[in-house]
Amino acid sequence: MPSSKRRDPAEVDAAVTSVLAAAVAGAAPPRTDLALAVRGLADRLAALAPGRHVEVRIPPYAAVQCVAGPRHTRGRPPNVVEADPITFVELCVGRLAWTDAVRDGRVRTWGDRADLSSWLPLPQER
Repeated sequence: MPSSKRRDPAEVDAAVTSVLAAAVAGAAPPRTDLALAVRGLADRLAALAPGRHVEVRIPPYAAVQCVAGPRHTRGRPPNVVEADPITFVELCVGRLAWTDAVRDGRVRTWGDRADLSSWLPLPQER
């Protein structure tokens, strides 16, 4: 479910560009840019794949529920995807493939349906 706060797509895209440039340079991205990029992309994912079947966690910046299917109501969700912020940004823009990220341990998954390969990379918002 996307955040109720609407983020400016141009600002999110600028933050994503900043984060990726820092990653290429081997530098830490500005924390505010990283937070905006992760939250904006998480909102886009939740809008693209609405539902409450999979919980996507990108600590410490965001957690969203997405993907249609049976939803959980109590306790730990049955399907969880967790990634660090840089990995999540790279997945969303197509710089990193889902299968590579899972194989290399950059994405952790729990549950039979914790697979976002059908939705990543995200289409660019217009």
